[in-house]
Amino acid sequence: MKLDILAFGAHPDDVELSCGGTVAAHTAAGKQVGIIDLTAGELGTRGNPQLRQEEAAEAARILGVSVRENLHFADGYFTNDITHKLAIVATLRTYRPNIVLAPALTDRHPDHGRAAQLVAEACFLSGLAKIITRNTEEGQAQSPWRPLAVYHYIQDTPQKPDFVVDIGAFIEQKIASIHAYASQFYNPKYQQQTGEAPTYISDKTFLERIHARALEMARQTPFTYAEGFIAVRTPGVKNLFDLW
Repeated sequence: MKLDILAFGAHPDDVELSCGGTVAAHTAAGKQVGIIDLTAGELGTRGNPQLRQEEAAEAARILGVSVRENLHFADGYFTNDITHKLAIVATLRTYRPNIVLAPALTDRHPDHGRAAQLVAEACFLSGLAKIITRNTEEGQAQSPWRPLAVYHYIQDTPQKPDFVVDIGAFIEQKIASIHAYASQFYNPKYQQQTGEAPTYISDKTFLERIHARALEMARQTPFTYAEGFIAVRTPGVKNLFDLW
């Protein structure tokens, strides 16, 4: 399947939290969008990998994505090495996205910055013909493919974006996709049923801050809600009227 956009997250729910509105906006516009989770989030305090997989599938349904996969890297321990790079290269060559959305370059969780560098480097390597990867189903060598652009979304640590995307019509869809992770975020019923320890992200104020972040990102634009991105390579426009 040829995708227009492929969003990578170090953990299930990273994409929803940081660029779920952008994903929803583009699927609503008819774009083919996919999500690749690098790990199953197995080190998370609450829930378990199987439950996270079910929650991720529901979130993907809410956002309208065409495909969602998990590469099952080791949560907290994956490294930026040849094995992990080649796994991402093979994924890029399978889906051939024009745009890649990658984790934040620096962030509170060390997996995020490491994943950002890993994905960005794999996007470059994927275009090199002498790097050989094979289709897992047919065993045939894959053709090189390099995305046109890699944009890093902003996660927990505040950063000044290079541009923002209008998600005003999709803020509720974004929040609904986050709520699909009932084990992870504010959910008194889940807390009572399991007795699992509360966490930084399960506090009610965490989702309030996600909502506030979207408001703040849009503050200097005509939008009501927005999500921000950082572009390592300078974006270009054909005329000034493409900018708000």
